[in-house]
Amino acid sequence: MGLSRRQLLQSSVGVGAILLVAACSTGTESAGPARRGGTLRVGALGTPARIERDPHANLSNDSDFLLASLVYDALTVPGGDPNVAPRLATRWEPDPARRRWTFTLADGATFHDGTPVTSDEVVWSMRRLRTVAGASKMPVAAEDITADGPNRVVFAVPEPNTQLPLLLRLMTFTVKKDTTDFTKAIGTGPFRLESYQGGNARLVRNEHWHGPAPLLDAIEITMFDSVTALGNAVLGGQIDLASNVGAIAGRTAEGRGDLQVVRRADDTMLGVAMRTSDGPFADVKVRTAVRLGVDRKALVNQVHSGYGTVANDILGTADPQYDKTIAQRTRDIERAKTLLREANFDTGRSYPLVTKAEVAGEVESAKVIATQLAEIGIRLDVLTQESNAFYDQTWLKAPFYTVSWGTNDSTLFFASKLLTSGSNRNETDFKDAAFDAATAKALAAQSDSEYAQACREVQQIEHERGGYLVWGMADGIDIASAKVHDLPTLGGFARVQLERAWLAE
Repeated sequence: MGLSRRQLLQSSVGVGAILLVAACSTGTESAGPARRGGTLRVGALGTPARIERDPHANLSNDSDFLLASLVYDALTVPGGDPNVAPRLATRWEPDPARRRWTFTLADGATFHDGTPVTSDEVVWSMRRLRTVAGASKMPVAAEDITADGPNRVVFAVPEPNTQLPLLLRLMTFTVKKDTTDFTKAIGTGPFRLESYQGGNARLVRNEHWHGPAPLLDAIEITMFDSVTALGNAVLGGQIDLASNVGAIAGRTAEGRGDLQVVRRADDTMLGVAMRTSDGPFADVKVRTAVRLGVDRKALVNQVHSGYGTVANDILGTADPQYDKTIAQRTRDIERAKTLLREANFDTGRSYPLVTKAEVAGEVESAKVIATQLAEIGIRLDVLTQESNAFYDQTWLKAPFYTVSWGTNDSTLFFASKLLTSGSNRNETDFKDAAFDAATAKALAAQSDSEYAQACREVQQIEHERGGYLVWGMADGIDIASAKVHDLPTLGGFARVQLERAWLAE
């Protein structure tokens, strides 16, 4: 995007200009100039029993999250390069210690009822988010969120943290102060709620949005209870857009002139966590053998039907700081066998590979990996658990199990949350003093060069001796009518950023 990381942190560029550059388009510029008008019919997954109108609560329905993301503004949203873009906050800057961050709100931002957005509204909303959702959505304690004048909000953290703007993306929706009833959905976003019934909603353009005026007249959200029903609806022309419909629907849509397949790279990681502190995979030679024993391209083809790319055992593949100079691991059966012998690995017994049917292809990936690793002498018994049992009995405990993560656009986020010694989500029980030091250095970096160097150190250690087998990344597969243009192409939750979409005649 032409802005350095430091320039973004201290930028005074308006939100409109940044959003226009940060959001990727579907590459359909040949349709001519963008056209104003029309209603976009969007399908999203959801079930009536899990409907949630409170934007600060757990929005487990995709339909609820899509509605909230269009009606309410978060402080920041996902971007490409850099991976954080402004929304309700147009700029932010830290103090030299990276422990006190000041966010400046968009000029002229108003709620849908015409009242202005002030720092008091934002502080109340962020404190409420912390109370309702906890640290998972608001990583700053309630008492450490304060106003600094009418349009500036300050977040104070106990330790240096260069990642706070990223941690505030999307979930940090601002609502009117003292709101208890969210059925009217009075937000500040690019669309406002016109009607709602049983999970289905009609949103209309907010003519007074502080960002670039949306082109669509309206967005209609229809809730579907299965991926199959969602895919069939877009294939049958009942809706104009369906996200995350999977490879089968994507293959069906390819070649049809009335439809387009939007592939959002780096959307979901399926991989394996190997326990590093004890057990059969504690020896780094064994973990390296596992990584050398898999055929990554075959896994992408078989598990993701080719809708994906191979990965290199580092989480955060879409990060602008992702180190592409680290040599890509490829299959080397003989080297893998040698490493197992050097580690005195017991090839005379079998080992459980525990998985769960949580993400499309996860169980299948475990079966393919078991077949591939048999060729280097590692015999695996694939055990499929129900999700609740998996998280109670296997996660953070077992020596070898499958994992899945989305929004893979920050290597440092995953390093700090999943791999540092003090993390309560350390899936591989990885404890490495040099890794902890490099992560802390990146979090406290005061220059672009210092940050980049620390991120490289983090990734090099993760690649050399970490506990993850990250064999590939799945594309997010969206199907849309051919008349829909400028849809999001970033992975993960960026799929809900539909404010730039438009319809050709």
